[in-house]
Amino acid sequence: MISVRNLYKTLGTQSILSGINLQIKRGETCVIIGRSGGGKSVLLKHFVGLMKPTSGEVLVDGEEIAGLPERKLGAIRKKVGILFQSGALFDSMNVEENIAFPLREAGIKDLKLIREKVAEALEMVDLGGEQKKMPENLSGGMRKRVGLARTIVGRPACILFDEPTTGLDPIASDSINHLIRRLQKRLSVTSVVVTHDMKTAYHTADRIAYLYEGRIYFLGTAAELRASQDPIIEDFIEGRSGETD
Repeated sequence: MISVRNLYKTLGTQSILSGINLQIKRGETCVIIGRSGGGKSVLLKHFVGLMKPTSGEVLVDGEEIAGLPERKLGAIRKKVGILFQSGALFDSMNVEENIAFPLREAGIKDLKLIREKVAEALEMVDLGGEQKKMPENLSGGMRKRVGLARTIVGRPACILFDEPTTGLDPIASDSINHLIRRLQKRLSVTSVVVTHDMKTAYHTADRIAYLYEGRIYFLGTAAELRASQDPIIEDFIEGRSGETD
């Protein structure tokens, strides 16, 4: 579904990505882990053309997108939806209006069809009947779910999750993790999850990619990651800084 080849990204004088090579299979959930500030979200934004590489290739469904102008990225963004950390809801719109926004942007005018699609998306994220609530009246977990409903309402082939459990309590985080797996099965969707939460990684991943110093340092299953005796990997998954008191 997504293929990244020799991807480099420099911001100012800082090298963020230093030769990323990664293939994400159709229908899988690939989790990208790594330290905060290590380039995970930067990599994710390349998958929908929100950032352009300094050099290298990004292919989505076989199409090179790195050099596409903004007006041609619309078709790609119908295939690949992204759930941002905050949910990125419009505070002036209620839940129904937020979820309907991409449908209206796509030119759908049938109000009955829009209402049906919104209701179906809300049911998928366990928020049936919450159409009229305003974002200010939603908990953090509910905002994430509404953001996810807006992402899936257009039935993308791939969903990108940017730190989906950040800021949530353990129960809400566990609920989001289960939801990611359920949606993968129900919609046969490809999912890419960026996180530094190992519980999310272990619960949702078919494969895990560890981003370290701008490169993919490890790629494999959760079991293979757990079994690794590489000290760099062990320090990360155990949360060891290497410092002494």
